[in-house]
Amino acid sequence: MKVRQFKDYVLITLKGMAMGAADAVPGVSGGTIALVSGIYEELVGTISNINLELFKLLFQGKFKAFWNKANANFVLALGIGVLASYVSFMKLAKYLLEYHPILIWSFFLGLIVASIWYMGKQIPKWTPILILFLVIGIGFGYFLTTLPTAEANGNLTYFFFCAAIAICAMILPGISGTFILILLGAYSTLSTAIADFDVKKVLIFVSGAVIGLLSFSKILKWLLSKYHFQTFAVLTGLIIGSINQVWPWKKVLETKTFGDKTVVVDDINVWPSAFEGDNQLILAVILALIGFSLIFILEKVASKK
Repeated sequence: MKVRQFKDYVLITLKGMAMGAADAVPGVSGGTIALVSGIYEELVGTISNINLELFKLLFQGKFKAFWNKANANFVLALGIGVLASYVSFMKLAKYLLEYHPILIWSFFLGLIVASIWYMGKQIPKWTPILILFLVIGIGFGYFLTTLPTAEANGNLTYFFFCAAIAICAMILPGISGTFILILLGAYSTLSTAIADFDVKKVLIFVSGAVIGLLSFSKILKWLLSKYHFQTFAVLTGLIIGSINQVWPWKKVLETKTFGDKTVVVDDINVWPSAFEGDNQLILAVILALIGFSLIFILEKVASKK
């Protein structure tokens, strides 16, 4: 376990808050934030190290050994930030997406474009095979953004598996776990459960998320250790492919009404039009530049650590 001071854990909590805020927005991945802030591989490694041997230490009363092997200081600091930010920002994100969609998407577009630059420079030399992996990542990322949204489904078993799938996406840069929940028709179930403090549904979601996370993190850790650059090439492609989802200017083609809510189920990306107004366009560009700059700040902080 790394030797850290209190201020280091405060910084990790802030990074967790940034991850939680990103995951609360459909189309944006907290994994991207973890990657550019320098905690991604530690996060994946920490999760993948959770096994029966670890819990044997706990049952044997070896609490200090359990705490250290679990990298629990890191997990606690990061988890507090992610959970606090995700739950609180979900309502704000819902408001911004409903009333100021172009502005919030512009901010995240800038963030994602800068993330592509950051990811690309992690690979010292782009060979033809790495470019092929990049293209595969782009294709898969784009394909996910074009899938039709499933009807809302309140079945608890289905909800459990949705959680397991979505949590895998949450630790992958470029793929939004929230967006996956929307595609599977489980996002409204989760947001309602959180708003209504439905303990049963929240526990089912958490159980599915834990199982999915523990399983997938081991695969991801193995890929990063055995095929590091190939994995980074695919992850970079996933981020590029996700731009289709976060492009701010869209023309709505089809909507559906669920009770008193109207949801967009089909749209296409368009270039900024004159009717959007110069003021909004200028503000959108400014927010995109802020999002772009934020990645550089995160990278500088991470590199100093």
